Amino acid sequence: MTLVYSEIMVRYGELSTKGKNRMRFINKLKRNIQDVLSIYPEVHVTADRDRCHVFLNGQDYAPVAESLKQIFGIQAFNPVYRLSKDVAVLEKAVQEIMTGLYKEGLTFKVAAKRADHSFELDSRELNHALGDAVFRALPSIQAQMKKPDVTLKVEIRDEAAYISHEEIKGAGGLPVGTSGKGMLMLSGGIDSPVAGYLALKRGVDIEAVHFASPPYTSPGALKKAHDLTRKLTKFGGNIQFIEVPFTEIQEEIKEKAPEAYLMTLTRRFMMRITDRIREERNGLVIINGESLGQVASQTLESMQAINAVTNTPIIRPVVTMDKLEIIDIAEKIDTFNISIQPFEDCCTIFAPDRPKTNPKIKNAEQYERRMDVEGLVERAVAGIMITEITPQAENDDVEDLIEDLL
Repeated sequence: MTLVYSEIMVRYGELSTKGKNRMRFINKLKRNIQDVLSIYPEVHVTADRDRCHVFLNGQDYAPVAESLKQIFGIQAFNPVYRLSKDVAVLEKAVQEIMTGLYKEGLTFKVAAKRADHSFELDSRELNHALGDAVFRALPSIQAQMKKPDVTLKVEIRDEAAYISHEEIKGAGGLPVGTSGKGMLMLSGGIDSPVAGYLALKRGVDIEAVHFASPPYTSPGALKKAHDLTRKLTKFGGNIQFIEVPFTEIQEEIKEKAPEAYLMTLTRRFMMRITDRIREERNGLVIINGESLGQVASQTLESMQAINAVTNTPIIRPVVTMDKLEIIDIAEKIDTFNISIQPFEDCCTIFAPDRPKTNPKIKNAEQYERRMDVEGLVERAVAGIMITEITPQAENDDVEDLIEDLL
């Protein structure tokens, strides 16, 4: 017989502590898994209080497992063989599995559970029968009850028998969407996708807010932001991408404010607009990739001057990290090589040579009085474009988008 994995059993981890809210978390995790695995049409997902089942239905196991490893809310998962409830069939299966795994000195044990009490052998008897079958195939193999190299888990259920011997560690964390919604200020840099990833890990459903200033920023910069967002979908499913037209505001700031305050005023406008979008779309927080002291606009004085335009909580997941720590995570989540593509974003096109590192709120407010702040913000918010970014979007779709913009 040739064994092929039929399904994957998913264990929940932190969700086991959620008490009366447990099913809300589980149902959200199920939807996230369905979104991420939507690139595999054959795969079917079900979930109950104890575990989630991913039925492969002929789909190759390996790529599905790679996708599952990255979905937040999964503690671990086991690929499983589904077999008929026949002792002879089960004996042949464990022999095939252990023969394939065997190397000198390997230890094993059988851990059987019988949910179907009409089955001919109880758990203890099944342990002995299947262990004896392994010894017949591999006389020199050793059994070990504590911490063996391989544990053959066998479950006899009403509908079938199941065997598993692998356990793969999941990403942990909470299912995306169980902690409310936040607006991620997504530039094209290294830091903001990492901030988004860390927010996703704690269950925050993010929407990506990206500021575009054509013709100063290019279609390539917009594609870069789309690609970064798509990388984040593998951790919990589809993400709404919100493109904000920012050209008018940047030109107004450049014309009416001193150079040293260009960055401060730019960030204050971005914060106002993101907050307005958050309010309209029922978000709870704003998330950004600011890291303390990394650039001139990320001093405590600058953060204070920028924060002054809103009372909404600002989450900065990477604020205490140095650049190398952030790069390590960016490489791990596969955003680094996209982030370093040489397309300028809104924060770099008019960046002054000597930005103010300790801007004063009263000075920022004085310069803004030269502008129609409310009108500029309203026009920017009215002009937003929203795109749903999905894991399965093809490159052709993005190329079509760029052609439309050119």
